[in-house]
Amino acid sequence: MFKGIHHVAIIAKDYEVSKHFYINTLGMKIICETYREQRQSYKLDIQVAEEGTPSQIELFSFPNPPSRPSRPEAAGLRHLCLAVEDIDKAMQEIKARDDRNLIVFEDVRVDEITGERFVFFADPDELPIELKQVGSSW
Repeated sequence: MFKGIHHVAIIAKDYEVSKHFYINTLGMKIICETYREQRQSYKLDIQVAEEGTPSQIELFSFPNPPSRPSRPEAAGLRHLCLAVEDIDKAMQEIKARDDRNLIVFEDVRVDEITGERFVFFADPDELPIELKQVGSSW
C-alpha cells in the first residue's frame, strides 16, 4: 500500500539559518520556495537524495514557534534519519561544508541489532539527525 515516506515537515525558529543548514551544510537541493503572505510563512521543499526514493523535507517558518522538547526525549517524532553509503565520508563532507561551525557529531556507534554504524548530530533547532551507514545496496 505505501511506497515510502514522501516528506518530513520541519518548523524552523530561524528560517534563514535552517535553510543554510539543509542546503549548504548538508548539501541538499531546493525544489521550490514559496512565501505565503497571509501566514507570514515560508515553505521550502528540499530534495533529500538525488537517487532512489524521492523523499523531501518541507522546511517551514512561522512567527514565534514554540520550542520542541528534545531532551529528555518527548513523545512524538523522535529524529530524522538519513541513509548514507559511507558514514565517515558523509561526516567529513558535512564538516567541510559547516561554515557556521554548527555541527557537533556524537561518537559513531554500532546498532546492536543490525550491525550498522550510525551517528547523531542536530540541526539549528536541536532536531536530532541520524546518519545511518546502509552501504550501496540500499
